[in-house]
This record gives sequence, C-alpha cells and structure tokens, in this order.
Amino acid sequence: MKVLALNSGSSSIKYKLFEGETELASGLIERIGEKGSGIRDHAQGIALMASRLSGSGKLSSLAEISAIGHRVVHGGPITSSRLIDRGVIGAIRKYSSMAPLHNPVNLEGIMAMRRMLPGVPNVAVFDTSFHQTMPERAFLYALPYGLYKNHGIRRYGFHGISHYGVSLRAAEMLGKPLSRLNLITCHLGAGCSIAAIRNGKVVDTSMGFTPLEGLVMGTRPGDVDPGVLIFLERGLGMSPREVDIMLNEESGLLGLSGRGKDMRSIIKGYYRGDKRCIAAIDVFCYRVKKYISAYVGILGKVDAITFTAGIGANAPLVRRMCADLKPLGIVLDRKKNTAAIGTDAFISSGSSRVKVLSVMSDEELIIARETLKVLGNA
Repeated sequence: MKVLALNSGSSSIKYKLFEGETELASGLIERIGEKGSGIRDHAQGIALMASRLSGSGKLSSLAEISAIGHRVVHGGPITSSRLIDRGVIGAIRKYSSMAPLHNPVNLEGIMAMRRMLPGVPNVAVFDTSFHQTMPERAFLYALPYGLYKNHGIRRYGFHGISHYGVSLRAAEMLGKPLSRLNLITCHLGAGCSIAAIRNGKVVDTSMGFTPLEGLVMGTRPGDVDPGVLIFLERGLGMSPREVDIMLNEESGLLGLSGRGKDMRSIIKGYYRGDKRCIAAIDVFCYRVKKYISAYVGILGKVDAITFTAGIGANAPLVRRMCADLKPLGIVLDRKKNTAAIGTDAFISSGSSRVKVLSVMSDEELIIARETLKVLGNA
C-alpha cells in the first residue's frame, strides 16, 4: 500500500512516498510565493510534486497512491488523527485564524490532492494532538474561565508530530521504552517549540493558543508582554491587521537581525561581528535556555534533551549556546557537538548527568504511520 505523506509549510512542501514504512521517494519544494522562486502558490507546488513523483520511477501512475496523509498545524481540542471529511475541513478552517501561516496552506494541500486524486482517502494528522495530555494547570490561561469554557481559549501546543517522532527516536537511541523516559525535546526551525515529556506524555510545551507563544522563531517573536500589543494599537495607531502581520511575518530573527529569517545567514553575520546578528542569536538562545531550565524544574529528573529540525540538527553554535547549563548537570562535548550536523548523535560529555542528543526529525514517517492507523481503524 503506497502512502503519500504531505507536509505543507508556510512557504514549502515536504513530501515522502512510502510503501508501508519503507520510503520510496522524497522531495522538498521551497520558497513558495517568494520573489523570484517561480512557484506562485501551494497549488502550483503540489502540481510540481506530482510531476516529480510521476518521473521518479517509483510510480507508473499517481493512481498507485492508496492514501494521503497531511500535516495540519491546528486541530484545537482534537486528540487524534482523522479521516478528512466535511467536518474535518470545517475544523481546519475554524482554527485557521489561530494558525494563519499554516492551516490555510495545509488546507490548500488537502484540496489540491482531493482534486488530483478523487476518491483516494486523505487523513489529517494534527500537530496539536500529541500535546493533549497536558494537565489543566499547564494549558489554562489566567483569564476569565468562561473564555476557556465557551470559546476554547487555552494553550494547545504545536509541532506535536515532530516532538512525538523525536521522542520515539530518542527512546531507541537510549535503549529504553518511551513510557519510562523524561525528555525535553527542542524543535528549532523556522518555527520553534520545546516540550516537557514525562513517561512518554507531554506535560507542558512552549507554544500556546497559537504558534506565536514561546521561543523566538524565524518571523515570530515568541513571548511578548500583551501590553505591547495594546500600545501598538492605541499608542502607535496600528490596526489589528497590521499587528497580526508584524507578529507573524516581521518579527523574530528577521526583526532582530534585519538580515533575514534564515539562521544560516545570521550565523555568518554573527561570526563577522554584525551586532544585530549577535543580538538575534543571543536572544534566541537565551529564550531556549530559559525554557529548558524551567522544564528541568517541572520534570525533576531528566533523562535526555534533544535538538531537532533545521536549526536544532544543523547548528552546533546554537546548540552550544542553548545547552550551556552546567549548574543543571548538562554538559556538551565540544567535538561531538561540532561534528553532529544533519545526523542522529549523542553530543553530551561523559560527565553530563543528562544526555544531550541531536536527532533528525522525520515528520513524514509519523504522518504515514498515523494515516495507516486511521485507515486500519476505519
């Protein structure tokens, strides 16, 4: 049974074709909608993906695809992956206002595949699902309780597919069942989040009602005093739409550095002595250290800390600055850390009380597994 796992990001499409859990083909389409990219929107990106798959030699026809699994960022309180029907499409639309960079393009991918392969089942795998084990003390905001009960305003968490997959891989590397491990998983990419996992279950995570809360990201600021937003509207006369655009598209590493949102170019500026690039990395890593330290306190005992995603698995400088936590018994091995780029590896020193791992995220494999599970249950 051939399953296509589709991961539509804000400006990219990652895809993998599986036969069961065996990967047959994969690809990445980047810079969608950006100036000079030549790829206008996600629908054109999907068409390019279909062309590549058809010419890969792994498919004689797209009709060989038996099911399609889609990453969907915000599913609200939905606790498991779902076969996509009108109700699920309605839920994805409903939560688009809370994940404006993601849910709309997730839905574009779904609708494009439904048009391309009518009758083939599509499954939504939600980034919020893995975090639904958080206790009330972690997910409630200290706002009037009716906002939670009547409008669902609470912390949901995101990147759940990545955190789940990385926690499984960490368990394999550590040689212990996930149900017996306490982990802190750091997903550092264009979007960034951290999860505290006790005995295999999430007890807290850095993102909240939307993917804006928590860590500094490529274009999002993470934690900000809500009073700043009131000042922007009342004091500076910005409209809600202008504030929305600023928070989602103009802040984070881009806003701090003034050099773009790609950590690779900011690291180059850091080594050149560019003050704004230095500030951007300092703020980024300080926020990660603060969350790791807090989650050590919440978990008490920590078996391992993992770093994953584009920055986490490929930027030794950032890992070193984030995990410089000797008072907590966390010590990196400089040589191991420098060598671990794009690979699974232990990067802590022998004296470290907590293991530190660089782990490659394979969200598409988790999407394929979940798709098969849903279809099996159906």
